[in-house]
Amino acid sequence: MRLSARTQYALRAAAELAAAPPGPVPAEKIAAAQDIPRRFLDNILLQLRRAGLINSQRGPDGGYWLARPATDISLADVIVVVEGVSQDSEHFPGVAEPLADVWVALREYEQSTLSEITLAHIASGSLPPL
Repeated sequence: MRLSARTQYALRAAAELAAAPPGPVPAEKIAAAQDIPRRFLDNILLQLRRAGLINSQRGPDGGYWLARPATDISLADVIVVVEGVSQDSEHFPGVAEPLADVWVALREYEQSTLSEITLAHIASGSLPPL
């Protein structure tokens, strides 16, 4: 699985919010902590907010925070918001035809694994058994 830089930044920003103490976290702090270009981060945070994964507040005491507990947001949730859902089904001719089933199984395994790992796992540094 290849993840775009945008998706990797989104996962890192979400993990930063999961590890933060309660309350709004300024975008500047997220950008600095995760070495994410600020303009890029602003677009990502907007996308995550529109998807309902994070909330925001404007003003001097403003910032971003997770809309749900970190235990309820999986890596797959963030990836789907940024990357979308792959609908492509591949077909291979002749003797290579079974490869299509391999790719389907591989995508299902990836999805299953990413759905089991939450932002709380990442923030705590304790992954579930894989």
